[in-house]
Amino acid sequence: MPIMYDRLIASQAMYGAAQVNNDPAMTDYTYAVMMPFLNMAIYELNEHLAEANAPATNDISPPIIVFKGEHKITNLPYYLVNVQELGERTKGDTGTFRSLPRREFAEASVPSDSLLFWAQQGEQIVFNPNGATVDMEVQLKYIKVSVQVATTHESVIGPVVATMYLIYKTGALLAQFIGENETRSTILNEQAELALERIIGIGNKSKQQTMTRHRPFRAGYKMRGY
Repeated sequence: MPIMYDRLIASQAMYGAAQVNNDPAMTDYTYAVMMPFLNMAIYELNEHLAEANAPATNDISPPIIVFKGEHKITNLPYYLVNVQELGERTKGDTGTFRSLPRREFAEASVPSDSLLFWAQQGEQIVFNPNGATVDMEVQLKYIKVSVQVATTHESVIGPVVATMYLIYKTGALLAQFIGENETRSTILNEQAELALERIIGIGNKSKQQTMTRHRPFRAGYKMRGY
């Protein structure tokens, strides 16, 4: 089993999940059996982290160019779940980004040297339909998926701080749906909850401010494997 000390590999979490189900040789709980349950645990962990505003879910995009007359962005960051803030500046400007207000609908306004506002339409960000009169740069502050789903047992799935939660939660799901051992599943779920509290607690120690969470921008990201 490969070991990384700065990132978590899927096999490490699955090996632990087999251990807590008394199958250290992974005779019954093979990688093939466990992987769907590991990914269920990952989906749940990402939801918990986003809801708790964990620092690991916050990210800032590099400047994205919106050329004169254009009015939308489609090349959003791959692991983006929800845009929290958006700022703009004139292309070539090295100053700070000016915050743009968010609107529910993109209604056309007279073009100016600003994109004026931003709105969500499906899986793209749109601005004033008439665009700006100059090339602009925008920056996104967004919520991202911090733990990725596994595609093989060698997949690098996230930070090591997620290890114990994924071991216990995956183990609990296996105990409930494969082993049909409700008592063990309950105990492992309780351990997973404690591990989650530790993860969130570690993040809160370094967090300087709390942002308001909005409805997920990519509400269907789980089905796409993000």
